[in-house]
Amino acid sequence: MASTIPDPLPRSQGAAVDPPASDRPGRIEAHGIDHIPDSERHGHPRELFSVWAAANVNYLSLVIGGALVLMGLTLWQALAVTVVGNLFWLLTGLLATSGPAAGAPSEVITRAVYGVIGNRVNNAVGGWLVSVCYFALNLAAAATAAFALVERAGMTATTPVKVAVIVIIAALTLVISVYGHGLIIKLYLPITLVLAGAFTVVAFAVLRHADFSYAPAARVSGVDLWALLLAGTTMIASGPLSYTTSADFSRYLPRTASKKAVIGWTALGAFVPSIVVGSLGAFAATAVDMTDPQTALQEILPGWFVPVFLLALVLGTIAINALTAYSAGLALQAVGLRVRRSVSVLLDGAVAIALTLYGLLVSNFLDTVSNALQVITVLIGPLMAIYATDVLLRRCRYDGVALSDETPGGPFWYTAGVNLAGATALVVGVTSAALCVNTVYTGPVAAALGGIDLSLPVGMGVSAVLYALLMRDERTVLAARAAV
Repeated sequence: MASTIPDPLPRSQGAAVDPPASDRPGRIEAHGIDHIPDSERHGHPRELFSVWAAANVNYLSLVIGGALVLMGLTLWQALAVTVVGNLFWLLTGLLATSGPAAGAPSEVITRAVYGVIGNRVNNAVGGWLVSVCYFALNLAAAATAAFALVERAGMTATTPVKVAVIVIIAALTLVISVYGHGLIIKLYLPITLVLAGAFTVVAFAVLRHADFSYAPAARVSGVDLWALLLAGTTMIASGPLSYTTSADFSRYLPRTASKKAVIGWTALGAFVPSIVVGSLGAFAATAVDMTDPQTALQEILPGWFVPVFLLALVLGTIAINALTAYSAGLALQAVGLRVRRSVSVLLDGAVAIALTLYGLLVSNFLDTVSNALQVITVLIGPLMAIYATDVLLRRCRYDGVALSDETPGGPFWYTAGVNLAGATALVVGVTSAALCVNTVYTGPVAAALGGIDLSLPVGMGVSAVLYALLMRDERTVLAARAAV
C-alpha cells in the first residue's frame, strides 16, 4: 500500500480555518466520495459535538427508554442498561478518526477492509439498504407527530393531508442533506440548543410524576433477568452500532486534528443526549403507559407545551434523518452509481418517501422493516467491530488518494476485488451472531441458554478477532505500521 501522503499544509492541531467555497453552508456541497485535499480541510473536532447531539435528542431514544421498563426491568436496571448500551458510541468516535486521516468518507475507507468490489456489496447492504429503512421508520415517526399537530390545529388528517405532511417533512430533511456538510455543521448547533430547551421542559414534567422506587409487580431474576438485560443492552447499542459512517462528518477536519478530540467530541455528543432522553423515557414509564409514548406524555405535559413537544419530535427526526440520507447518498455513489452526491441523496429520499407512504397508508410494511431491524444487529455489530479493528491495526493511517483507486492494479484490489480477510471475518461473525440471536426468531445457542441473546458480544468478538488474525500478515498493515 502506498504510504500516507504527508500534509503539504502544516497546521496547528485541529486548527479552525474558514471553510472553502466547496463547503460553505449556503452552497450545495461539491464533494461526494472523492478525496478532500488538504487545502480544503478546516474546522475543529468540537464541531462534531452538536452534529451528534442534534441527531440524538430524538423520539426513538425516548421510546426505547420506556420500552426497557415495559420489558420488566426495574427503573434502576433500565437506567444502567441505558448507560452500558450507549458506551458503544466510543466505537462510533473511533471510526470517526479515520475521516481526517483519509480525507474520505467511511464508504470509501472500508475499501481497505473489504476490497473495491467487496466494499460495493458492503455499501449496498450495510450502507444504503439499512440507511433507507431507518430513514423510512424515522420519517414515519415524525409524520405521526405531525399528524397530531394537524389534528390539534383543527384540520382532519385525511389521506391527501398525510401525504402532503410526509412529503414536506422529507423535503425539509433532504434540503439539509443535499446542501451537505457545511450546512449540517452550521445548523446543528442551534438545533441542539432548541431541542435541549424543549426536552428540559419534558424532563421537569416527567420527573415530577416519576416513581423513583418503581419495580415491576413480578420481579424477574436468574436467567430471565440476564436475558432481559442483554436484550435491552443490544437494543440500546443498535443506535451507535448503526453509525459505521461517522467518518462522513469528520473528513473535512485537518489531517492533524487530535484523534482523542475526534473520538471524545463524537462520542460525547451522542452519549449525553442519548442517556438523558433514554432515561426520561424510563422515568416516564413509571408514571404513564409508554406503549404509546406520544399520547401518554401529553397527559403529564403542560397543555401549552404539547404543540412545542410535537414540533420538537419532528425537528429531532429531521436532524437524524438528514445525517442518514447524507450517508445513504454517499453509499449509493460508493456502490458505483455515477451521479452527483446531491442527486444520489434525492434518489434515496424518493425511495424512503415511497416506503413510508406505502407503510403508513397501504400495509404494515414498516412493521416488517422494524422487525428486520431488530435482527440487523447481527450484521451491524460485526461491521462496526471489523472497521474498528482495522482502524486500530493501521493505527489510523489511511491514504485517501490510494483508497480512491478502483483499478485492478490498485493497492486495495486484493483478490479479484475482494479482501478475503474482511469478507471471511464478516461472514463468520454474522453467522455466529445469527446462531445466538433471540428477537424475531430464536437461534439454537439462545435456545440452549434459556433465551439469553449473546448475538452482540459473540458477533462482534468473533469478527474482530478473526479479522485481526487474518490481516496480521497483510502487506497493507505492515506498510501502514512502517509509515509511523
